[in-house]
Amino acid sequence: MQGLASLVPLLVLIVLMYFLMIRPQKKKDKQIQDMRRNLQVGDEIVTIGGICGKIVKTKDETIVIQVGADKVKFEMMRWSVSTVTNASQRVREDVEAEEEQKKVKPKRLKKSADVDEEPKSDETTAEEIRAEEEKAEQ
Repeated sequence: MQGLASLVPLLVLIVLMYFLMIRPQKKKDKQIQDMRRNLQVGDEIVTIGGICGKIVKTKDETIVIQVGADKVKFEMMRWSVSTVTNASQRVREDVEAEEEQKKVKPKRLKKSADVDEEPKSDETTAEEIRAEEEKAEQ
């Protein structure tokens, strides 16, 4: 019984280390792998060595980047990419298209012939509203 009681603090320490150190590092590694897998032509990147450039061609395990004012191109491994500083135009367009789809279109206001008409009650059915809209259009 005493032997088991002395192991409990050790087990708690191991579990604590897992949740504070190991798990966050695995999550960060997965995000980096996803970023490297999703590199596209046009992305501006920074390499592990600090070289800034723009991707002009992608292959399975390598990318070709364009660097400097002279537009020097060289091939490097995907794993050497540290960060993507500016995503390509294609990615931005995809994000903008998703945002436009999420926007709610405002409801169309009805044109009424008589301004003095009483406002509709909440019990008005959709059929009555359609019928009034058709009358207003004619």
